[in-house]
Amino acid sequence: MSQPDYSVVTGAPGDKLLTLTHLIYALHAFALFTAVVGSTTIVFGFVASLPSIVAVILNYWKRGEVRGTWLESHFRWQIRTFWFALLWIVVSVLFFITIIGLPFALLLMGVAGLWVLYRVVRGWWTLGGRRSLPMD
Repeated sequence: MSQPDYSVVTGAPGDKLLTLTHLIYALHAFALFTAVVGSTTIVFGFVASLPSIVAVILNYWKRGEVRGTWLESHFRWQIRTFWFALLWIVVSVLFFITIIGLPFALLLMGVAGLWVLYRVVRGWWTLGGRRSLPMD
């Protein structure tokens, strides 16, 4: 069974939209950096920081302009990364509340932090190659 080719360009976005997508990844990366050097978990620092919130607002604001282009996959990737990170925080808090689930909460926060880091790095790397990401 062959792998699908996600690098197919469906539309040609303008340079401004490409720059904006790089800016959004930079905002997410800055949020991750401040979480790593700060005193919070990576995933919480990612979701609760102003740069990531601004990035997601930009994603939703410009979403219509990238529709039909290969940048649409990046916007979807960024939005889903943010909301799934928030979901993992909520699940971790529920584990944390039970006290018995405290080790699972800590493990989940660590894994979620690595997952967010992977998503930002992979997305930005793929954007640098001017390729789309999987949309399924």
